[in-house]
Amino acid sequence: MATPPPPPELRVAPSILSADFGSLSAAVDAVAPGTTWLHVDVMDGHFVPNLTIGPPVVASLREHTDLFFDTHLMITDPGDFLEAFRDAGSDGCTVHVEVGNTARHIAQMRELGLRVGLAANPDTPFEALEPFLDQVDLVLCMTVFPGFGGQSFIVDVMGKVQQVRSAANRAGLTLDVEVDGGIDEHTVVEAARSGANVFVAGSAVFGRAHPLAAAEDILRAAVDTLAGDPS
Repeated sequence: MATPPPPPELRVAPSILSADFGSLSAAVDAVAPGTTWLHVDVMDGHFVPNLTIGPPVVASLREHTDLFFDTHLMITDPGDFLEAFRDAGSDGCTVHVEVGNTARHIAQMRELGLRVGLAANPDTPFEALEPFLDQVDLVLCMTVFPGFGGQSFIVDVMGKVQQVRSAANRAGLTLDVEVDGGIDEHTVVEAARSGANVFVAGSAVFGRAHPLAAAEDILRAAVDTLAGDPS
């Protein structure tokens, strides 16, 4: 029987999708004291119905911060862009299992020295992720359908989060389980209870008057939940 892995570190990863792109470096600087990760949403207008940023913006932002860039590739052909994002300064990339060629993308990320993430949409079952759990560093369970910020948290995804965490624990895997979509100081409670440890928050951080305090409130709620004090 595998030895259970140590409890994963809890992290809030503010999503720049909801930041002011006119003063992006200032927005990042504002939350940097409260996090070590920054979530970078990349959309191609094909896999999801929206367009966001490419490697040049990542490269520009990299000059202003040492935060870990958790780059979420919501694109149809991620293999065509992994090297470009690595060169621009991404530390880890997450591709969607729905686009296929998953084993090839994982191998490519490993070869490039990227931290490897695998994402699944809300209606994609755990079984699509299961064969790859021992090959990745992070599993992202989308708690909204990707494409736009500000959507409501889909609580039914928590069953899949529980399955991912339970399978990782049984296998002795040190795995980050990330949730993205509708995360705030309230919904993070259920996500933490279900086994997630990385919480992507966009509008609940950058849409607030005090983004740093908002990020800290989300993390505190997760910590208190696992300590048995959700208040």
